[in-house]
Amino acid sequence: MPIDLTAAGFLFDMDGTLVDSHAVVERQWGRLAADHGLDIDEILRVSHGVQAIDTIRRFLPDLSPAEQAAVADDLVTREEDDIDGIVEIPGAAAFLDAITAAFAPVALVTSAPRSLALARLAAAGVSRPRVVVTAEDVERGKPNPDAFLLAAERLGLEATSCVAFEDAPAGIAAAVASGAQTVVVGGAESAETPSLDRITDYRGLVVDIADAGGAPVWRITGA
Repeated sequence: MPIDLTAAGFLFDMDGTLVDSHAVVERQWGRLAADHGLDIDEILRVSHGVQAIDTIRRFLPDLSPAEQAAVADDLVTREEDDIDGIVEIPGAAAFLDAITAAFAPVALVTSAPRSLALARLAAAGVSRPRVVVTAEDVERGKPNPDAFLLAAERLGLEATSCVAFEDAPAGIAAAVASGAQTVVVGGAESAETPSLDRITDYRGLVVDIADAGGAPVWRITGA
């Protein structure tokens, strides 16, 4: 279905939305699963788009909070050091650059810690948006809408005036709950997705300044 949306700002998830990091995720979460006798397939089924500490709390509930935090910190450290195979989602870097060149407000909204987010963007060759909201910035991670609401606020906008790009059920639920127009990147299916716009990747998308007769808005079109 062709895309034709207007917005005052743009909110992007990272993993699976701008950056393809599945190889690293499978390696490092696989190591964690092996270390703790967990089912990696079950972890991967529910962990995408969710803060690492929330996944660890879910699968290792018998650990103390301090032990859970230590496991999460170790995982993040290993993920930061492992950038082999990280690439952009096709067309993501050029599309983000085009939006930035058009002076549109852009924010990154990720469940990753800030250091990991910046490392993966750099590894994939994707520019860092002006506003970056990461795991450290919110008490409640996705699927709660807090990160999207905060990102829009830092852009000086209401989330309802923004378009959010997401690829995982938890992130999609968070974006929809924030009130943002939500575009699904890739093949994720959830309760929200049947009514949402969807793209395979960013190739062919075009951004232009739209004439709204007031505050500036931008139009995204493409197949």
